Amino acid sequence: MEERECPSGSYFVHREILDELRLDEVAQKGTWSTQPPLGERVKESLRCSVPRLKNTVQSWVPVLEWLPKYSIRENAVGDLISGCSVGIMRLPQGMACALLASLRPMFGLYTSFYPVLVYFIFGTSRHVSIGTSSLISIMVGSVTERLAPDSNFIVNGTNSSVDFDARDASRVQIACSLTVLSGILQTFLGVIRCGFVVTYLSEPLIRGYTTGSACHVCVSQLKYLFGVTPARFTGPLSIIYTMVDICRLLPQTQVPELVVSLVSLFVLIVAKEINDCYKKKLPIPIPIELIVIIAATIIIHFCDLSTKHSIDVVGMIPSGLNAPQVPQASWFLEVISEAVALAIVGYAINISLGKTFALKHGYKVDSNQELVALGLSNTVGSFFQCYSVTCSLSRSLIQESTGGKTQVVGVISSVIVLITVLKIGALFEDLPKAVLSTIVFVNLKGMFKQFMDVPMLWRTNKVDLLVWLVTFLCTILFNLDLGLAISIGFSMLTVIFRTQRPRYSVLGLVSGTELYLDTESYREAKEIPGIKIFRSSATIYYTNAEMYLEALQEKSEIDIGKLLTAKNKRKEELKRKQDKEKKKENAEKKAARHLTNGAHYLKNEEKASERLNGQSRVNGAAISLTEASANGLSKGNINWAYQHDTTTVDSDSEAGFHVDDSVKQASHCGDEEEEEGRSSGARTHSIILDISTTGFVDTVTTNTLKNIFRDFGEVDVDVYLAGCQACVVEQLETAAFFSELIPKTMLFVTVHDAVIHILQKKQQRDLMRDICCNTQM
Repeated sequence: MEERECPSGSYFVHREILDELRLDEVAQKGTWSTQPPLGERVKESLRCSVPRLKNTVQSWVPVLEWLPKYSIRENAVGDLISGCSVGIMRLPQGMACALLASLRPMFGLYTSFYPVLVYFIFGTSRHVSIGTSSLISIMVGSVTERLAPDSNFIVNGTNSSVDFDARDASRVQIACSLTVLSGILQTFLGVIRCGFVVTYLSEPLIRGYTTGSACHVCVSQLKYLFGVTPARFTGPLSIIYTMVDICRLLPQTQVPELVVSLVSLFVLIVAKEINDCYKKKLPIPIPIELIVIIAATIIIHFCDLSTKHSIDVVGMIPSGLNAPQVPQASWFLEVISEAVALAIVGYAINISLGKTFALKHGYKVDSNQELVALGLSNTVGSFFQCYSVTCSLSRSLIQESTGGKTQVVGVISSVIVLITVLKIGALFEDLPKAVLSTIVFVNLKGMFKQFMDVPMLWRTNKVDLLVWLVTFLCTILFNLDLGLAISIGFSMLTVIFRTQRPRYSVLGLVSGTELYLDTESYREAKEIPGIKIFRSSATIYYTNAEMYLEALQEKSEIDIGKLLTAKNKRKEELKRKQDKEKKKENAEKKAARHLTNGAHYLKNEEKASERLNGQSRVNGAAISLTEASANGLSKGNINWAYQHDTTTVDSDSEAGFHVDDSVKQASHCGDEEEEEGRSSGARTHSIILDISTTGFVDTVTTNTLKNIFRDFGEVDVDVYLAGCQACVVEQLETAAFFSELIPKTMLFVTVHDAVIHILQKKQQRDLMRDICCNTQM
């Protein structure tokens, strides 16, 4: 049986077979047919459908594709070492980030376990470490503290007594509701293939936003370092108010907690620097966070410092895993805006870091599938009292540098977290919160290094620098959710302004090539006499279409308004001349009629005079009278006829001379205006619009191009289009752009083709020969 490709869907395969059933019946009756039997075609369609189904399932559940191909010999050792390293880092970071989210540390451990397993099944990146993140944690914390402040859980009406258990339980419900809502949004966007939304978050915007968020994280942790309790502020400028309140409370600093914080910071910073200096020599980085946590817990426990010096510790950490609970939907309306911000920011961080590692190691990350994987991690995790997750830069770098090859690293690290939660979690009850805060501070080092973007962007791109600064300031002043919205809006405005102010240029031919470059930027590019080649650096659409037309007139040095005014003046003067000539003809016809009537009158008078002469021979008195009368009539008739003819001719000739002179003056004036309208482009007879940079056309663009063809055509300048993309041609056809006035013959694939056509049309064979010869050379 002849092989054939399977159509795009199984429905069409079966539909095709049913449509061909009649041909099979004919074949069974003995008629020749090239189609195989129906049973074989059904089997073939099933063979086509099964691989397609398998590919579809594997695309949605990537673990089914790569796990059966997992090479133990190549990957097991690296994944095991990397998994242990990342798992050790998850413990302190999970508990520290839980404080940022205003939750108890055990919820940070839960968040480091469940979502990681879900991402292992659905994720496509091999090196990102999904779990708790400082940025996402502080965004969650801003919501939990806003909706469940301490003031809502005061017992007996006193400020000193707060029901912490009820407060923490309420905050967990809020965090889970926020997480499930953001997870559902991410999953939905991934299913409808909207992974491209992250492209609207430029790199300067993300880096400015994360830097501003790092400042929020630092301010939120100062109270643990100094052992003070500032008031809770929300809304714009809350970070400023918090800083002012902390400065006011500095005299009340708890010295023991400050000492613990400073010692922990010193040890962490020194150890981190050692890891950076000797990272190529060390098999695995020194797990300094875990060492500091264990040491601090042991010292505080055996010295009983939490009781003697009132050092704030983590407190009770229950062992075991909690049963799943459905998040409360009653909080959805309260957290919808924050959920959108969490979904976008979390995905942006995850996909940017994932694509960075994928490019480095030569594999592909599916942006839509990453959105689904992250959404399912948040959605499933919210049922197990986890809050929103994304990838962590520090853990991802450890995972990649210690030899991690696949997503198995996440499973191994989750096992370490699980052991901690089930067996040894209670041992960290005396862990000082100040130590966890110092861990957060040290891990923000990479974000604070992003301040170095400012001088770099100042040298390279001022607009991106403006986006970075506006994003940073808005994030600082207006908090994370509102700041992100304002930053995105400002970034979109910069795109609009850039498209509204593109670079317009006149192109010239580079000798010996078919290249047409900007004559202002390249001295080698020379304009072709009589031809203006005009190009815009941006797509032409409704925001810049009018400026495109103005720039075209400016660059081509042809003022359409003045040229049309001069042309209309010439038409009016020509019409006046025709009207006067018509009046002159009418006057001549009238004079001719008068001359004819005068001739008849003279003949009658001659006959009368002859009769009078006959009578005068008899009567002498009558003769003298008749002569006098005849002489007088004769003289009067001749003078009348001469004077009439002379006056008429003279007046007509004078009028005719005056009209001709005025017409000449008007024509000369019109020529001067036309010369002024054309300026140095007086010899321009053709314009080529290079629209290769245009990716789409709208109604305004179509009308603008029609007006360009019409206006320049009225001043005897031909217009041509060059470099149109296929999609643009289709859109122009749909908009009924082409007509008898604008035929498709005015459309050319390249600028060079249009130039050769114009030179042939204008019969400038010498110039065309020079261009062709230089091009061939």
